Amino acid sequence: MKQIIQSFKTGETILEEVPAPQVKRGCLLIRTTKSLVSLGTERMLVEFGKSNYLQKAKQQPDKVKQVLDKVKTDGLMTTVNTVFNKLGEPISLGYCNVGEVIAVGDGVSGFEIGDRVASNGPHAEFVCVPKNLVAHIPENVSDEEAAFTVVGSIGLQGIRLLNPTLGETVVVIGLGLIGLLTAQLLKANGCRVIGSDLDEEKLALAEKWGIIPFNSGKGDVVKFVEEQTGGVGADGVVITASAHTDAIISQAARMSRKRGKIVLVGVIGLNISRAEFYEKELTFQVSCSYGPGRYDDDYEQKGVDYPLPFVRWTEQRNFESVLYAISSGALQVKEMITEVVPLEEYKKIYGDIGTHKSIASVINYEGAEKKVPMHTVSFANNSFKGAKGVIGVIGAGNFTKMTMMPALKDSGAGFKYVSSQGGLSSTLLAKKYGFSHSTTDYKEILKDEEVDTLLITTRHDLHAQMVIEGLQAGKNVFVEKPLALNNEELQRIIEVYEQSGKTLTVGFNRRFSPHMEKIKRLVGDSQMNVIATMNAGFIPANVWVHDMKTGGGRIIGEACHYIDLISFLTGSKVKAVCMNAMGTAPEENTDNASILLRYENGSTGVINYFANGSKAYSKERVEVFSQERTLIMDNFRETKGYGVKGFSKLKTSMDKGHKNQFHKLIKAIQSGGEALIPFESIVNTTQASFAAIQSLKENRWVEIK
Repeated sequence: MKQIIQSFKTGETILEEVPAPQVKRGCLLIRTTKSLVSLGTERMLVEFGKSNYLQKAKQQPDKVKQVLDKVKTDGLMTTVNTVFNKLGEPISLGYCNVGEVIAVGDGVSGFEIGDRVASNGPHAEFVCVPKNLVAHIPENVSDEEAAFTVVGSIGLQGIRLLNPTLGETVVVIGLGLIGLLTAQLLKANGCRVIGSDLDEEKLALAEKWGIIPFNSGKGDVVKFVEEQTGGVGADGVVITASAHTDAIISQAARMSRKRGKIVLVGVIGLNISRAEFYEKELTFQVSCSYGPGRYDDDYEQKGVDYPLPFVRWTEQRNFESVLYAISSGALQVKEMITEVVPLEEYKKIYGDIGTHKSIASVINYEGAEKKVPMHTVSFANNSFKGAKGVIGVIGAGNFTKMTMMPALKDSGAGFKYVSSQGGLSSTLLAKKYGFSHSTTDYKEILKDEEVDTLLITTRHDLHAQMVIEGLQAGKNVFVEKPLALNNEELQRIIEVYEQSGKTLTVGFNRRFSPHMEKIKRLVGDSQMNVIATMNAGFIPANVWVHDMKTGGGRIIGEACHYIDLISFLTGSKVKAVCMNAMGTAPEENTDNASILLRYENGSTGVINYFANGSKAYSKERVEVFSQERTLIMDNFRETKGYGVKGFSKLKTSMDKGHKNQFHKLIKAIQSGGEALIPFESIVNTTQASFAAIQSLKENRWVEIK
């Protein structure tokens, strides 16, 4: 299928051929007929992309600080590579989509194949959208009209926050697409509406709909509002403009009545004068996109709706309200359509988007009813027959893009498939690294006999099942940590592995770092005490890694790295685990904990996994004490030895062992060698991570059998 994307690095807008998405649980697969270009929002993205690196930095001072902090801890070149990889990632454009439902995912009710729907899907021939971000289109509303649903909801949410009553005077500053929609909805709400803008065509259109127009370039809008309200001032102001100046918020304050309300929907400068707000006791609020549910993963992705008696208006219910307003004639949108452009001619819109005078541009997906979703795209008809080390990658997220693929680049592997849910990220990776195919159907990889190695880098809850499917398909399997999220999954993997005759490797890369390999050579298998500290950094509680069912929590999902590393250094298995965590009643998904490990050979390990430390401090540190020798590794950049004959220091650029790990993996597969990490060690590490959580719950040492 075709999809419009924008290069974050150059600002170029591209019509890319990507595999169509699969329908997911809780989602609808939609064949697109129309999509709306929101010129204001998309113009900002395009113009940002076209700006040079210095201009980008000036617009994102918080990101610059993060980069400088990363340089201090990770080194210059590591940071530079990370930044340029990030800038090289394109983004999908569009969020106002109309089409026909062609597949209904599990767990979805209220929608059927053939339904005409509006959604927040991007500019693509097929979109997969969670059910709470989709709304039915009334019969008397055309596809072109319905394309205004999502952007109309942005204005509607601003109005809901303002909560105007019949007869109040409300000023809308900025009569672009969202401003005109907002002004009309306010008019339908029984308000007296004043619209302010510089564009005479937009002002004339607003006046036609009963909105009082004012050209802010030809007079003082504050005085005009005072005149229109008999010196009282506006009851409310909705700012839908997009400008970097602070003058707009000042105008809004000065034109408001005492105890008036101001709601920001657009993007403006926000250096607020305290006096202007203080004297009138004004209320100011920033509106969040389409309404309640936005950025709530439970609502948007998992389909958990808010109970209507307690949250009357949600994203979806705002969508439905806008569609009703169009259907009833209260909201006129046809006259705002400046042009309808075929998808293939998208550059008519994006080519001059910075100077484009269109209010609303609609993209038409001609012949949509004849299009069939293709879930795999081929870039080359390469044959890997008889070759070994031919890989299929499942997952094209940040780890794959920024760590795994650069490490695999010169490994000698055959790059055949890369898979992602949406299809865009896998396609870009495929083109960058020379994969033959990009797909949204990972089972195509399982069926391909030329692929002998599966690399899984998906979300944690998918690991176990995909590992099992890969082994059953006769593939060698590499999976990023963790291997499994619970004992049931682990036991099933053990059963399948023992019958498969294939290798299974978990991404415990740190044991392959030159720093760890050096320490291991120096201390051998002697008894030792190891202290590993991970300054993990804060991750908000609503991020999926904290969800025990999805991510397994950060102890199972990440601290397992250090269980494996200490097991590697000691040359032994963990026999007992005890975990203590910060807080009076720590939960199982804690990320501030100390884990004590007892090993079969008498060694001990301590893992300090903390999320509450400073980013300026090294992220990772390992201390090894053995036979009057001490070795200290700092952030995989420097290792110092104390009391170690013939060794004092090892310095490198940051090297956590990824390249060494993947090169050894491919070599072992090609030569028929053993798995990089003994399977029993992988199982022991996984069991130890589960035991840590059990220990926290039961407040005791937990033996591993």
